[in-house]
Amino acid sequence: MDSLERQEHGASARPDRRPRVRKNVTAAIAEDICAERYPSGSPLPRENDLCEMYGVSRTVIRESLKVLESKGLVRGKPRIGTSVCDKDDWNILDQDVLEWMGPHIADFDILGSILEARRTIEPAAAEYAAERATAREIADLENAWQQMRDSGDDPESFTEADVTFHKVLLGASHNQVFRRLSSAMHAGLKYALHASNVAAHSRVEAITVHGELVEALRLRDRTAARDCAHRMLDLAARDLAVERRSRDSLRPLSDTPKSAAPRR
Repeated sequence: MDSLERQEHGASARPDRRPRVRKNVTAAIAEDICAERYPSGSPLPRENDLCEMYGVSRTVIRESLKVLESKGLVRGKPRIGTSVCDKDDWNILDQDVLEWMGPHIADFDILGSILEARRTIEPAAAEYAAERATAREIADLENAWQQMRDSGDDPESFTEADVTFHKVLLGASHNQVFRRLSSAMHAGLKYALHASNVAAHSRVEAITVHGELVEALRLRDRTAARDCAHRMLDLAARDLAVERRSRDSLRPLSDTPKSAAPRR
C-alpha cells in the first residue's frame, strides 16, 4: 500500500473509529465518577492529565466533558476547571446516566426511588392495559412470562425477561407518558429488577403473579390487573429489603457510623 493509499485508507477508517472511542471515553469518565473515584464536589484532573489517563486527544476529552455536563454530572467554569456535581443534580432519568451508575446503583439509594415511582405508575398502567392492550401485546407479555418461568436458576435470563415484561406492560397502557417513562427507566428498571431477583429466595411467587396479570389482561379485568401489579411491587419491595440487609451486613466496619468518643 503506497502513501496515498494509506492516507485514503486512514481517512475512510477514522470516522468509523472516532465515535466509538468518544463514547467509550465518556462512559469511562462517567463510570469513574459513579464509582466515586471523583467524589461529588471534587475537581476532575486537568485536561492534559485526562488525555494521558484515557489515552485520547484534548478534543475528545472536551467533547466528553460537554456530554457529561449536559447530563448534570459535571460543571465547567472558566479559569477554574471542571468539577463533579452533586448527585441530586444528575439527570437520573437519562438512560446513559442509569447505565453508567449500573453496578453502583444500589449505593445511590436509587432503587428505593425507582420502586416508589413504579408503585405510582405500574398499577395504573396495568389497569389501562386491561382495557387497551392489543392481542399482540398480550401475546408478548405471555411470551416474556414464559421466558421467566423457563429461566430456571439463571437470574440474568429471568431479569431480562422480567424487564421485557414490564416494558411491554407500560407500552400496553397506550399512555404516551408511561411509554416515554418506560424508555427513560429502562436501565434503572433493569438493575432494580436484578437486585430484587437475586435477593429473592424463590421466584415462584413472582412468576405466579406475572402469569395472573397476563390472564387479567386477557379477561379485560381492570381491577384484577391493578391488584396483580400491586402484588408484584409488594414482592419487589420485600426482596429489595432483603438485598439491602444483606448488603449492609457485608459492609466493612470502617463504613459504619462511629459513635462519638466520650468527653474527658
